[in-house]
Amino acid sequence: MWKRGFHLATVKRCLFLVSVVTIIFIVYCSYKTQLTQLHPSIYSNILRVRPEPNYICPTLGAESSRNRKWVDHSAPAARPRIDPKILLFVENTFSRVGKDIAELLVHNRMKYKVEVSGRSLPIMTNGDKGRFGVIVFENYTKYLYMDKWNKELLDKYCREFNVGVMGFMPSRDESYVGAQLKNTSLYIDTNVKLKDAYLNPESGVLRLTRAGDLVHGILLNDPSDFWTVFSPNHTTYSAVALATPYRDNEDEYFHSPSSTSNLPLITVIQDKGEADGIRRVLFGGGLKFWLNRLLFLDSVSYLSRGRLSVSLKRYILIDVDDIFVGEKGTRLKNSDVQAILKTQDNIRKLVPGFKFNLGFSGKYFHYGDEEENAGDDLLLAYSKNFMWFGHMWNHIQPHLYSNASQLTLDMLRNKEFAQEHGIPVNSGYSVSPHHSGVYPVHEPLYEAWKTVWNVKVTSTEEYPHLRPARLRRGFVHRNLMVLPRQTCGLFTHTIFMDRYPGGQSKLDESIRGGELFQTIIYNTINVFMTHMSNYGNDRLGLYTFESVIKYIQCWTNLHMVTLPPDLLAEKYFKMHPDELDPIWGNPCDDIRHKRIWSGNKTCDSFPQFLVIGPQKTGTTALYTFLTMHPAISSNKPSPETFEEVQFFNGKNYYRGLDWYMKFFATENATLTNQTTNNNVENSRKAVLFEKSATYFDNELVPRRAHTLLPRAKIVTILISPAKRAYSWYQHMRAHNDPVAVNFTFFEVLTASNTSPRSLRELRNRCLIPGRYAQHLERWLSYYPSQQLLILDGEELRNDPVSVMNRFQHFLQITPAYDYSDKLRYDRTKGFYCQIISQNKNKCLGRSKGRHYPSMDPKAAKYLQTYYSTHNNALVKLLKRLEQPIPEWLKEDLSSS
Repeated sequence: MWKRGFHLATVKRCLFLVSVVTIIFIVYCSYKTQLTQLHPSIYSNILRVRPEPNYICPTLGAESSRNRKWVDHSAPAARPRIDPKILLFVENTFSRVGKDIAELLVHNRMKYKVEVSGRSLPIMTNGDKGRFGVIVFENYTKYLYMDKWNKELLDKYCREFNVGVMGFMPSRDESYVGAQLKNTSLYIDTNVKLKDAYLNPESGVLRLTRAGDLVHGILLNDPSDFWTVFSPNHTTYSAVALATPYRDNEDEYFHSPSSTSNLPLITVIQDKGEADGIRRVLFGGGLKFWLNRLLFLDSVSYLSRGRLSVSLKRYILIDVDDIFVGEKGTRLKNSDVQAILKTQDNIRKLVPGFKFNLGFSGKYFHYGDEEENAGDDLLLAYSKNFMWFGHMWNHIQPHLYSNASQLTLDMLRNKEFAQEHGIPVNSGYSVSPHHSGVYPVHEPLYEAWKTVWNVKVTSTEEYPHLRPARLRRGFVHRNLMVLPRQTCGLFTHTIFMDRYPGGQSKLDESIRGGELFQTIIYNTINVFMTHMSNYGNDRLGLYTFESVIKYIQCWTNLHMVTLPPDLLAEKYFKMHPDELDPIWGNPCDDIRHKRIWSGNKTCDSFPQFLVIGPQKTGTTALYTFLTMHPAISSNKPSPETFEEVQFFNGKNYYRGLDWYMKFFATENATLTNQTTNNNVENSRKAVLFEKSATYFDNELVPRRAHTLLPRAKIVTILISPAKRAYSWYQHMRAHNDPVAVNFTFFEVLTASNTSPRSLRELRNRCLIPGRYAQHLERWLSYYPSQQLLILDGEELRNDPVSVMNRFQHFLQITPAYDYSDKLRYDRTKGFYCQIISQNKNKCLGRSKGRHYPSMDPKAAKYLQTYYSTHNNALVKLLKRLEQPIPEWLKEDLSSS
């Protein structure tokens, strides 16, 4: 019995071991043959497209450009209507990959909406129009495991509007080998280390991106540089990007079976939609790897069927500032000039029209040694081979000149130098030394540029600011176009190759897919600033630009050209008309801007609060009460708009900050208090303000005001919107407005889209400002609620002392001014006025406090209906802000 039991147990153990070994062998063989047996066509393509180890990027130049494969992603002509916008699902608002995606979209000026995965879907359609052109999931598993109802809705939307889905596969804590994705014929391996990436040139996704050389070395992909790779089992899938496994040492292999360790692995895969009618592109890594960034842009184009595509044209202008400015030993010699000419010819073969753009200050001509002076002469001998632009004669920053006449004389001297030495002076382009005067704007610089050079274009890195580069924009001032400059470390410092931060390897990293490479990819128009000494000595600038242009030609289908600056600027603002208007910021808020701001400017010439309106609510009365306060100072009156500046909402905004600041002269804004104890006079700054009642409902004003005055207090006065509308109509009648005179109030209110334009405009001015909640929400999107004060216009009329006390508390003015013995009710006018003497009041003018005939009942009924929804929204807003509900608002709602 013992022997029989022993043999039985042994047999069981053997059978168990055989079973385990068999299962392991089956899994091993299955994975080994998965690529070759389940999808042999894909596997053969993968092996065929890999470049040879000694592969050299295809021959560059015009011939190569003509032979490139251009992919048209556009759908048939009868494609559905769609908004060019991306719907981005993130895991949370702070997720890393989601942030990278959003930054890339901003860089390429693509509109997008962010939603957190797991919540309800946003509204996907607007009538028969789709609201999104591509759906992007930061974590693709959130899409796969979305609840059934939402996933069916999303998939239906994608099919109906020909919209594709893009997804990123996150790194995982545990490793998977051959795991099947839910409801797909796709398998993944996770936590894989990879090297030597390349592209499938036959992929239908590639448009901007071109299959070039191998990207040699370990592929970076946070966290810990692990990737997810894909193994498809359906003809709908096609490889886009591939790589090979990487092992750290002889003993540590890629985690899958060793026999597959030399097979190519798919890192980005395309789903052509054959299985379910929805196109997809899946990424096995994030956007840290530069090639994935290019493929992301191509995927957006592919999945939107061409409706969201970046341009394939790039314009490049390379400024060489200070061509004659430099210490002895660092300047150009004959050999350097010859090298510049040779490199320029090489680049010109790849970039039609290319010429270096040389900036000069004539005073420093022949300031070098004998060899360097000969280099200056050779530059002038070949002056027609370059573009040129003028600096200042002596390279002084323009903002240091106190008047325009001296600035103009200095420019004239430089122009005379150019004419004497055969330098072309008709480019219409100029750059001021160290960005001075362009932004923050120094008005004399713009005047002198126009007078001397007829400048039409300049460029700067300082608007809106040097960093982050993706937010840099252009603007137009005084009809002079300001282009944004790009910079990548090299171009803001005068350095040699061995002094480049991080050494040449760091520079090459920037060229080969890094910052400089991506800068040109993301910006249709590129203006680079370099310095003369970047082109002499070890010729750092020549090496950099020729290398990066060749790398772009190798890896992309971009067509690069150079245009003269004036044509370049016209093209820029034609592409970006939304940037024509400047957005003035406060130079005092930025130390860089403060350094390049004129010394005769002061940071005290900006208001601390704004009274924004709306019109006909009591803003003039409030203005009068404020000007009585000894610690508060208003702007100077305007000859055009009287007590209102109206800077942020109209043509005055284009006059610039200098014009605005003149209304707040500091000599009128200093108060002197004498103490009672020691008779010591203490000077203190007045609280400056401006009142412009047209600010309230203007869509542009909140952003403009916040950019310049982010810490300002905002004050608005509200009365019944119906009463305000009627008051505005009567105001226009009193001023003999022909529309108000010839049409009744009810006729104005009910004007249709076919009515005369003047009638529609009066209707809008009557009705639109009364949509209080809508306009306040716009202001609150820029200013926090703590900086907003909402006053009740009826209370201001009936009890101004209480309102002004509350106002002073809001402004934190101490000691408080006692209005109780300064204001008195005037029975004749019907409101409170300033007390002049025992029997005399100073009241507002004849136009204030008019008694109007009663409103037409039909008009009153119309306004009750019209403002009902808006008044309800105002109640909700006031409750949210913990503000009291005015009595007039309660009455309006009860009557409606």
